[in-house]
Amino acid sequence: MELHNKKALVTGASRGIGRAVAERFIAAGAEVWGIGTREPDDLGERIEKAAGRFHWTVSDLGNLEEAEKLAETLIAESGGFDILVNNAGITRDNLSFRMSLEDFRKVLDVNLTAAFLLARTVGRDMIRKRSGSIINMSSVVGIHGNGGQANYAASKAGLIGLTKSLARETASRGVRVNAIAPGFIDSDMTAAMPQEAREKMLDHIPLKRAGKPEDIAEAALFLASPSSSYITGQVIAVDGGMFI
Repeated sequence: MELHNKKALVTGASRGIGRAVAERFIAAGAEVWGIGTREPDDLGERIEKAAGRFHWTVSDLGNLEEAEKLAETLIAESGGFDILVNNAGITRDNLSFRMSLEDFRKVLDVNLTAAFLLARTVGRDMIRKRSGSIINMSSVVGIHGNGGQANYAASKAGLIGLTKSLARETASRGVRVNAIAPGFIDSDMTAAMPQEAREKMLDHIPLKRAGKPEDIAEAALFLASPSSSYITGQVIAVDGGMFI
């Protein structure tokens, strides 16, 4: 599963899953453009380690007009992308009857609408070249729902519908579109959970451990590489068997 001479755009690449995906792609030979809301503290080190194959842009994808313009700018800068990973996401958790319309819309703007705009813009160039892989980072929450996360679950379910629709529209032009649905993954958010709550969550996972960002990155590498050349319109759950 090599990505030599491939160019990838990864959103939400400053930490967690996005960072792991960017680093795995670079290790596989790709040149990566990362987008995040701020510069990582170790940005210089990451660029140096990647030997010129990592580029960084600060942008708030919640600004939808800016997101579309940025995609066009980066396509011009890179010469076009072979891979797009829509990973950027936020949460604004609350029970539905307490959730503000602003919080509902903001989560959908970042998690779903920005992904649509980037897929549309980058995808046009892929269609022209008749080649490309788009990977949308959904969630098991988008499949099964979750109390207190109606906005987040809706955005992730929307990504699944977007993935399947785009896959139908682009397959004849050589572009593949798939989604990954991570389960309980070690992150800043899950690290802050009370130990009792964490253990209860792990009890529901047959593999008896939380996933790592690197587990998701390996799935993304597979979907980005020629190894998955006959796979499109699929949702791959990487959840340790949580929802068998």
